[in-house]
Amino acid sequence: MLWWKERMESCRKPSTVQLIKRLTYSNLLGLDVNLKSGSLKEGTLNREILQFKSTFPREVLLCRVGDFYEALGIDACILVEYAGLNPFGGLRTDSIPRAGCPVVNLRQTLDDLTRNGYSVCIVEEVQGPTQARSRKDRFISGHAHPGSPYVFGLVGADHDLDFPEPMPVVGISRSAKGYCIISVLETMKTYSTDDGLTEEALVTKLRTGTCRWGEFGEGGLLWGECRARHYEWLDGNPMNELLSKVKELYGLDDEVTFRNITVTSENRPHPIHLGTATQIEVCRLMGNVRCSIPEFTCVSSAKLVKLLELREANHIEFCKIKSVLDEILQMYKNPELLEILKLLMDPTWVATGLKIDFDKLVSECEWTSTRIGEIISLDVESDQQISSYPNIPSEFFEDMESSWKGRIKRIHLEEAFEEVEKAAAALSLAVSQDFLPIISRIKASTAPLGGPKGEILYAREHEAVWFKGKRFTPAVWAGTPGEVQIKQLKAAVDSKGRKVGEEWFTTVKVEDALTRYHEAGAEATAGVLELLRTLSAELQSKINILVFASMLLVIAKALFAHDVEPSDVAGAMKIIGLSPYWFDVAQGSAVQNTVDMQSLLLLTGPNGGGKSSLLRSICAASLLGICGLMVPAESAFIPHFDSIMLHMKSYDSPADGKSSFQMEMSEIRSVISGATSRSLVLVDEICRGTETAKGTCIAGSIVETLDAIGCLGIVSTHLHGIFDLPLTTNHTVYKAMATENVDGLPKPTWKLIDGICKESLAFETAQREGIPETIIQRAEELYSSVYTKDMLSERSEAKLERFTLNTNVNGSNESSHRCNGNSKSEFYAEGKSATPMEILQEEVESAVTIVVQKKLIELYKKKNLSEFPEVKCVAIAAREQPPPSTIGSSSVYVMLMPDRKLYVGETDDLEGRIRAHRSKKGMDNASFIYFLVPGKSLACQLETLLVNQLPNQGFQLTNQADGKHRNFGTSSISLESVSAHR
Repeated sequence: MLWWKERMESCRKPSTVQLIKRLTYSNLLGLDVNLKSGSLKEGTLNREILQFKSTFPREVLLCRVGDFYEALGIDACILVEYAGLNPFGGLRTDSIPRAGCPVVNLRQTLDDLTRNGYSVCIVEEVQGPTQARSRKDRFISGHAHPGSPYVFGLVGADHDLDFPEPMPVVGISRSAKGYCIISVLETMKTYSTDDGLTEEALVTKLRTGTCRWGEFGEGGLLWGECRARHYEWLDGNPMNELLSKVKELYGLDDEVTFRNITVTSENRPHPIHLGTATQIEVCRLMGNVRCSIPEFTCVSSAKLVKLLELREANHIEFCKIKSVLDEILQMYKNPELLEILKLLMDPTWVATGLKIDFDKLVSECEWTSTRIGEIISLDVESDQQISSYPNIPSEFFEDMESSWKGRIKRIHLEEAFEEVEKAAAALSLAVSQDFLPIISRIKASTAPLGGPKGEILYAREHEAVWFKGKRFTPAVWAGTPGEVQIKQLKAAVDSKGRKVGEEWFTTVKVEDALTRYHEAGAEATAGVLELLRTLSAELQSKINILVFASMLLVIAKALFAHDVEPSDVAGAMKIIGLSPYWFDVAQGSAVQNTVDMQSLLLLTGPNGGGKSSLLRSICAASLLGICGLMVPAESAFIPHFDSIMLHMKSYDSPADGKSSFQMEMSEIRSVISGATSRSLVLVDEICRGTETAKGTCIAGSIVETLDAIGCLGIVSTHLHGIFDLPLTTNHTVYKAMATENVDGLPKPTWKLIDGICKESLAFETAQREGIPETIIQRAEELYSSVYTKDMLSERSEAKLERFTLNTNVNGSNESSHRCNGNSKSEFYAEGKSATPMEILQEEVESAVTIVVQKKLIELYKKKNLSEFPEVKCVAIAAREQPPPSTIGSSSVYVMLMPDRKLYVGETDDLEGRIRAHRSKKGMDNASFIYFLVPGKSLACQLETLLVNQLPNQGFQLTNQADGKHRNFGTSSISLESVSAHR
């Protein structure tokens, strides 16, 4: 058996690190002596650190020295090379290399090192008072490595953590059944096996997710794959030996257990083959969903397991965990989503290796969600407001209390909360009694410039509230107001007893009150952290449920992101806003196209017009779509293809004795013989390698054959004579890549349009690529002399083509989406009374329905239509999003703000508009109602109507002015297409 640990860089090129190693070799020898003697220039390391350094010589050691983390020798060189830090000290040749970072930048430094494949040992100073020049004790506080970043202290932090995907330890063994691959994840404390693999399948699995491919040569694929990796041979039982190696590698105790998440090959569902993702029942059900759907909170399983294991999950993580559980329960309680939830159980089992009963999943989610809700404060409660007193700067209390208030429910630490409030009141009283009389005396002074100054300020560095002033001491003591308080002042000092400055003062009473307040705050902080850590320990027994639930939502979110509306034409493919996958759409360099393919397309266009790019983009989008993955387009409907065949340029094969045309015909033969009515065939520049006349006839015959087969596809060509052939085709459609005239010259637009393009831009392309002007001119003369008659006979046709090519006919009439669902959410518990926002929502729904219904009836009467539409609204509660059926449809929506005001709008991108509204401050829990309409013009009319009518019914609008400057004409849509929206 052989094994290795995946790293970001398995082998490194000679770099600055090696150079510095050679230059400082003598200095490093001296460093080794210092390490062995237990002393360093900046302090002393404990015995445990020396043992760690000798055991793991390749690890980076970061030692806390005051407000910095420092490294020496080779470790310092690594910090400079891979973390971008500057070296400490001067340029003396005999100095030891030193580098480091401030305490606040530790996480960034660890991210840089672990991302480059290094592990780091973090050494902290023992906190507490020490005598001058005395030895400081240190201890190893944590160990960060590529699969497990530094998370110690996160439980008390008020921010999230970017957690990388765990990196496996991989083992390979061979038996009579074939190869077996074993993967161990130290972060997740899991292992899995996959056996019965061929050598090709094994190498494919090893390459997945890696950044370097092996050099292949003698010995087979596996031999080549292993050459580029650091591996070792192990004897004995493969599983036991590999787990022992992992424990040794990560310094784990023998008692640590790993969970087996192997999915047995006998009972697991068949793997998702090409096209299966569009056939499974869940996709069909998703296409019929009309109710609001959850936000699908995605939580990294590795991060979740690691934080709970180390008891470092903070309130942010618990809120995310509760959101995951609540969204599972939301799907369970909704009849439309319940069947989808059940169907997602098996894919989640295959993805996680955890076989969990459906009823157990629901019951465990309910218990865990309830338990988190009992401990964690989900909203800012009125009894957890930050302390506030007029005589003390608000920033002081904000900094002191924001790190623990609002994390857990007050009922669990009532005494600690009360003590903090009492201490804050005592501090305010002390400040009022000792500082305010002095402030009043200064304000009463009418001295000119240079008179007394003074104010109460928050010294953030020292976490204190002090008096800062100058020239306030009276020259003559006359018993006037404030003199007693001035005599009580003393110089303010820091934690080490050093005087802060000449202008900072305090009193004994204020210092005692500050001490009491800090002690009360420290006790409350410790209590909050202990409750969070206790909850983490309690939820460790639910890790399997949490991992399963989070993965289920990831799968659900990916599937719901697809618009699975049934197509109007069976077997048709429609891709809207298709972009070449190698371009960045955000940079604006990609030209988007709409491909509506219901039969074979014969594509023409100039050189450099985008024919080959379009074929590659369609092929990639089709492959991604039928595999259930995201496609580089705004929306897409891709049917189930039994095969996708793409033929690009052919090259000759001297070894086989075949020319490029022979190779092309061989590949076309395979395409024709394998194509069916359910195939996608893409052929680029057919028959380019032979004589034009006969090649044109062969191409025409191939087009006829593919047309008879009835497959979808595109055949691109420069053989314009194909349009003069008497072809017998029933379904083939002519398409072209458009051009436009710029300064009298044709230029490609890379847009797909209807029609035929016989302009090749061959002369322009050759000239642009550096062909001499004399050659281009002679070519134009030869072309004119031979093809003059053809050019004259086709002049009128060319004018028509030029008009067609310069006209954008990409617009397509989108069929209106029908929205059938509940008018409001049904997730409330039985017997629960309606909240004010729920009542407001029902009133708004009723008013909107009446206003819009009346308007549509008026429009229908003008068209003399007998059947009137019935309008019903769909509600989107907080933490919900619209269903996929709204994609690409025009809609009118009303946002219900927390202050009970309304905002009316219209959009063709409802999901994006809701996300934009909720991104604003205080709007994250806003709810919405909406209804779909057939066309943007009608949506604008109804939006204006609601903006003008809702205030008359007693509702407050924030955008009421929008109704005064909008004047839309009549809708151009057919009112017969307006359907009842539910």
